[in-house]
Amino acid sequence: MTGEEKNDRNYVGYEYKELFTDISKVSQYLDGYENFGWIADDTMKQVKESDTVSLRLKRDRKIMNKVELTRLQRHFEDCMNQIELLEKSRASQAIAVSIAIGILGTAFMAGATFASVNEPPIIWLSILLAAPGFTGWLLPYFVFRVMLQKRTRVVEPLIEDKYDEIYEICEKGSRLLGRDLG
Repeated sequence: MTGEEKNDRNYVGYEYKELFTDISKVSQYLDGYENFGWIADDTMKQVKESDTVSLRLKRDRKIMNKVELTRLQRHFEDCMNQIELLEKSRASQAIAVSIAIGILGTAFMAGATFASVNEPPIIWLSILLAAPGFTGWLLPYFVFRVMLQKRTRVVEPLIEDKYDEIYEICEKGSRLLGRDLG
């Protein structure tokens, strides 16, 4: 056996993947991708003054069960994206309603201001418009909190279900790689 033949047998060709994720999700992604044959390439860069990081991964090009592992990996990625969307959906409707109430309150306050600077001032109209105006400025905080709590109660079980699904996907991937789960 020549040295050339020996080196050919030890050669491992890799495929590479780069993904961008929130810094708080790095561990979840690294743990998940490990079950599909990916290894962290020891290079993680923060993206320009944000909470986003770049992860670089690699895996053997000739990995066994590559097609099934890739299918499971896509399912994992989809579940992670769905979790992210569910987390964002907690506050989106509450923010929109709170902003609308605040704008409406500001419109009432503008009306109250115009009524008070009118010649002659219309004090009764100014008072009548100022009451809902102040309410429109104070109410958004409480509306936001109540709507956020209600949405969180709806979304939390959905997120937990997605994490359970991710666990099952990763377990299947680990089995395909021949890892002992016990």
